[in-house]
Amino acid sequence: MIRNWSKSVRGTVTAVGALVGGRSSRRRAAPVTYTLITLCCLLFLISPAAGLNPVYGTGEELLAAQRAYFRRWGVIPAELFEDSPGSVLTPATALFVHGSWVHLLGNMLFLYVFGAMTEERMGRLQFALFYLGCGYLALLGYAGANAHSQESLVGASGAISAILGAFLFLFPRARVTSLLPFLFFLPLRFPAWVVLPFWAALQWMAAGRAGDGPGVAYLAHLVGFGLGFAFAWVRFGRTTRVGGVPVAAPEGENQP
Repeated sequence: MIRNWSKSVRGTVTAVGALVGGRSSRRRAAPVTYTLITLCCLLFLISPAAGLNPVYGTGEELLAAQRAYFRRWGVIPAELFEDSPGSVLTPATALFVHGSWVHLLGNMLFLYVFGAMTEERMGRLQFALFYLGCGYLALLGYAGANAHSQESLVGASGAISAILGAFLFLFPRARVTSLLPFLFFLPLRFPAWVVLPFWAALQWMAAGRAGDGPGVAYLAHLVGFGLGFAFAWVRFGRTTRVGGVPVAAPEGENQP
């Protein structure tokens, strides 16, 4: 199974922080973002992936239930382009499926940090369609590039990568608290125009080394990021972009 972002939570997330400055202390409600987070968390908790539901058993029985769950709701590239009508929906259903606790928490952290401000800028309906559309296309792009793969692809990181791309265009000067492993994980604040291109470069390098077996679908991250930036450019390119005004970070919301 290819778990979007499950490994990069332990790697590249240390280079991209968990707090955006500028509006964090006066951020408006973001109902779509919070609904997506809640839905993903609830679906994970009742799924066999969480390992908490006794209905799915334990041991080999649980593992079999997890494999069946990922194959039913995830994207299987080799089946996506066959004559199976149901498989066309899997890039949408896969956005709400996560493979592990680390996978879920990493994705939801990024969605919480970058989604609220992006939703506020786009508006609720447009943001919801943007999230679903870019997420679908990101997974479709990965499947097209790995059309013979039998590995199931799950996770919201294609859609969340699109949010990062849009955020870069809309809020290039917003301050992002970042953790850098080569600086002993000290929390440092950099503008989005520094942090997010650096994150995208890491995805690009990782994609060049990745195979089509189990792991992280870095290509889906890159497709989503590019789609998000392009959408924001086309949709908001003639309007004034919003820069970040640094403010103090709320206590307990500094880093992953």
